[in-house]
Amino acid sequence: MKASDLRIIFAGTPEFAAAHLGAFIEQGLNIVAVYSQPDRPAGRGHKLTQSAVKQLALKHGLPVYQPQTLKNADSQAEMAALKPDLLVVVAYGLILPQAVLDIPRLGCINSHASLLPRWRGAAPIQRAIEAGDSESGVTVMQMEAGLDTGPMLLKATTPISSEDTGGSLHDRLAMIGPTAVTAVIDQLAKGEAAPEIQDDSLATYAHKLGKSDARIDWTRSATELDRIVRAFNPWPLAHARWNDQPLKIWAARPEAGAGAAGEVLAVDKSGLLVACGEGALRLTRVQLPGGKPLAFADLYNARRDHFTPGLTLENGQ
Repeated sequence: MKASDLRIIFAGTPEFAAAHLGAFIEQGLNIVAVYSQPDRPAGRGHKLTQSAVKQLALKHGLPVYQPQTLKNADSQAEMAALKPDLLVVVAYGLILPQAVLDIPRLGCINSHASLLPRWRGAAPIQRAIEAGDSESGVTVMQMEAGLDTGPMLLKATTPISSEDTGGSLHDRLAMIGPTAVTAVIDQLAKGEAAPEIQDDSLATYAHKLGKSDARIDWTRSATELDRIVRAFNPWPLAHARWNDQPLKIWAARPEAGAGAAGEVLAVDKSGLLVACGEGALRLTRVQLPGGKPLAFADLYNARRDHFTPGLTLENGQ
């Protein structure tokens, strides 16, 4: 049997998932249905907004299902009626009970944005950068009831550079993930998949992101704070306080320097150099309340009197 002969249900919600669905459509896979989370209020007007996956599916005329849960018999019967050979799950966001995992003839596979068993859980991309990992990747695994615990079918790796942000690594993994999943679908169609059991002793957990994760504590080292700035760009964004106002930090780099934690050591067009618990961090792109993100050079030209050496930046709240 060929991959294109399989009846595939795709389940996903955000942009990372949409990148996979788009690739599968281009490759001519037989997507018989798309599952995505229900429309959610978004933006200042709290207008109901379709997920990236739903928008793409509708554009290509694919039927879309948006159950609130897959734990009830009606939702499960609705999926079973589609007679899928395979369920492909990418950042769907709903729990799949065993009754759902048992529906497809070939089971359910998941594209997870980490090198399992490292970084099981909700935020593997950001946690890998925050921890200083040298590489990341996508693991395609056979799903089971546990959280990202299933047998691994294929891994695709990519190095994490000192310039990578949560956004740039996300985009790169969204490019390599579909190729890895397609290879696994082909293996499953031919009966050639070779699952590898995860070593639970090596597992780490990628906790869900919150704004407090991106709070800058100047007593930490410049190296740690550099990773926080990069990991949480574009969300939830590293933040400190300046003149008792929030200061969002979009870009920075660690440098040599010494002083009291949070002390401004130097100010010029290249950035705002702030002392840390160890070393110093040069802020090169920041955002003040009510403003837009600016290169520090532009902010320095417009508001030079606001930034002088000797003052102190407070920790984020």
